[in-house]
Amino acid sequence: MNLKDELTSLYNSLLEKNEVEGLAFLAERFAGEIVFSTSFGLEDQVITHLILDNHIPISIFTLDTGRLFNETYSVWESTDERYNTHILPYYPKTTDIEEYVHKNGPLSFYRSVELRKECCHIRKVEPLKRALAGNKVWITGLRAEQSPHREQMPMVEWDESNQIIKVHLLLHWKTDQVMAFLRSRGIPYNPLHDKGYPSIGCAPCTRAIKEGEDFRAGRWWWEHKSNKECGLHIHK
Repeated sequence: MNLKDELTSLYNSLLEKNEVEGLAFLAERFAGEIVFSTSFGLEDQVITHLILDNHIPISIFTLDTGRLFNETYSVWESTDERYNTHILPYYPKTTDIEEYVHKNGPLSFYRSVELRKECCHIRKVEPLKRALAGNKVWITGLRAEQSPHREQMPMVEWDESNQIIKVHLLLHWKTDQVMAFLRSRGIPYNPLHDKGYPSIGCAPCTRAIKEGEDFRAGRWWWEHKSNKECGLHIHK
């Protein structure tokens, strides 16, 4: 089976299943070669619950950039405690951070898109590649309503940059649906979401959005809106 046919087959199989059944199906088909990445956002907490509450054998990891909000670390801690687990962290390489900050300064990412993307690459993209290495499927919490770019994504796609199949399990879930799921089950989530932060990344690069602004307006708000991705989900 070629890649296109495999992606189509996976997509069709997932359409026939609910989210828990879909995760279990993927975990069996790609046993030991499937991971889920969480940033502890709303949708990620839904998927984490589905995996851990149903004891589905999918590894969960997170990228700790070293500049996250304290509230994010609190959700991480609460999640580990609730599910009696230890979500695996990946960190940027110390030498790369030291060199970048020494050369450019601790707030250099505000000065240009190029410097910001270099910072994102060191703190997110490179650790992600290590986290995904050796796996065949990457589960994400991306949703279509989060950005115009994400509206165009299929539920199952090939990530050429990381040579891995990506499955956006909650692609068509709406925010109200996500919140209802979390609240009905008492699942911990970041309190910043209730303070105008729909999308939460590194603390220096995230602000609350204003009424009428789009979902990701608070991310890298000093840049043109066309640059609102860090590189984790941009295919080359």
